[in-house]
Amino acid sequence: MPTKEHWKGQRMADTNQARAQLRDKEGLTEEEFLAQYTPKKYPQPSLTADICVFRMHEGRLQLLLVQRGGHPFLGCWATPGGFANPNETADQCAKRELAEETSVTGLKLEPVALYSTPGRDPRGWTISYAFVALDDAGATAQAGDDATKAVWFDVSSTADVATGATTLTLTNGDEALTSTFDSYETPISRRLRAKDVRGEGLAFDHAQIVADAWLALVGSGTLNAAGAGER
Repeated sequence: MPTKEHWKGQRMADTNQARAQLRDKEGLTEEEFLAQYTPKKYPQPSLTADICVFRMHEGRLQLLLVQRGGHPFLGCWATPGGFANPNETADQCAKRELAEETSVTGLKLEPVALYSTPGRDPRGWTISYAFVALDDAGATAQAGDDATKAVWFDVSSTADVATGATTLTLTNGDEALTSTFDSYETPISRRLRAKDVRGEGLAFDHAQIVADAWLALVGSGTLNAAGAGER
C-alpha cells in the first residue's frame, strides 16, 4: 500500500509537471525560457561573509580580527571573512573563511544582518552577510590564507552622556581601533542596530558590522555590563 511519503512525492511530481507546461507572455515554457536566459545581461553582486567572534578572556571582552594581507585596505584590521563560492551557502562560506583565515572551527554562528550599501567595497558591487559567534572553548587563532595576522583585541565601550552615542574601542598593544555609533530598535523584532557609524582603523564598513554584532550580543542578554566591556 502506498505510503504518505509516496503520495507526497507524487503530488510534488504532478505539480512540477504542471508548472513545466505553463507558458509566459512570450509563449515560452520554463525550460525554453531558461535555455535562452543569459545571466550576463543582468548585473550581479558578489556575496561575502564576515564573522565577528567574541570571547571573554580574564574578565575582558575580546574580538578576533585579522590583518589584511592584500588590497584593498592592505594592512588594515578587519573581521575574518571572504567571498562565497558558487556551490556553498553564506553560512558554509562563513565557517570556511573563519577556518582558513584564523584556524578557528566548531563555533555556532548566528546571522547579524545583510550589508549592501553601494560603494561599501571598492572592488565593486559586493553584499556581505555578517555573523556573530561567542567562543567559550578557548580557541587558539592562527592566521592563514590572505590574513597576515589573527589577533584578539580587547573591547571596551563608553557612552557619551550628552549625545547618547556609544564608542567601542578595540585595543591590542599599541593598536587602537574605534567604532562610534547611535542605535535604534528594529520595528518588528525590536533588535538594536547601529546607525550613523563613524569608524577609525577598520577596513570596509566593518565598524558598522562590529557595532551591530556587539549590540546583538548585548541585546541577547549573553553579556552583563562588565562582559559587554562597559566602562
